[in-house]
Amino acid sequence: MRTNGAGAPGRIGVAIAIFEFPMLSAGYRAIIDAEPDLHVVGEVPDREALDATLAALRPDVLIAECPPLSSPGSNAFGTIEACRAGFPGTRILGLETRGGSEQFSLALKAGADGFLSRESEPVDITNAVRSVCRGQTYVSPAIVTRMVNTYVLRSPEAPLEDAYAALTDREKEVLLLAAVGHTNREIAKIFHLSEQTVHNYRANIMEKLGFHDRLELLKFAIRRGIVSVADL
Repeated sequence: MRTNGAGAPGRIGVAIAIFEFPMLSAGYRAIIDAEPDLHVVGEVPDREALDATLAALRPDVLIAECPPLSSPGSNAFGTIEACRAGFPGTRILGLETRGGSEQFSLALKAGADGFLSRESEPVDITNAVRSVCRGQTYVSPAIVTRMVNTYVLRSPEAPLEDAYAALTDREKEVLLLAAVGHTNREIAKIFHLSEQTVHNYRANIMEKLGFHDRLELLKFAIRRGIVSVADL
């Protein structure tokens, strides 16, 4: 249910901040407005108008693009950081627009409540809006799949005695997120698990790898190529 601002009563109000791709913005508007419980309350025309637009619209959820860090003159997470600082009650969905699945971790650290990949289907978009509005963290399934394919399955030729090869697929996923600094609570929300279950996964990982703290885990993840310095 809507909690802020103007718009259709009883519907979740969504604002869109996609500056580089107007057609993408139009597509998101059409998908969201087609749902009976969702409604686009407006669009942010540019980064400079963010504060004024959000103050006027007071959306429940903001969908904010995350351009590549290499884009000339871009502050990939500036929109997210500004929204989180000025409008703490607004939930934020980061949107990958031009590659870089590693950006999801950085977007969450900047204050996003969820992250959508550019391959997101309409059902992913609407589920993401509803999830973050319920206070959950949402990560597009395509992002998790890409990360597993890129990092977890990077060394299929690893010998059986390799401790990393002894980890389950879920343990490898948890290792990746834990290494870049996610808490048990954040990991639990991403995978829809209990915090105790994540705690158990982390304990198993530490035992299998023979580590005692996150620093050792991070060093291992960098050595193995599971995490790059750019992810941190």
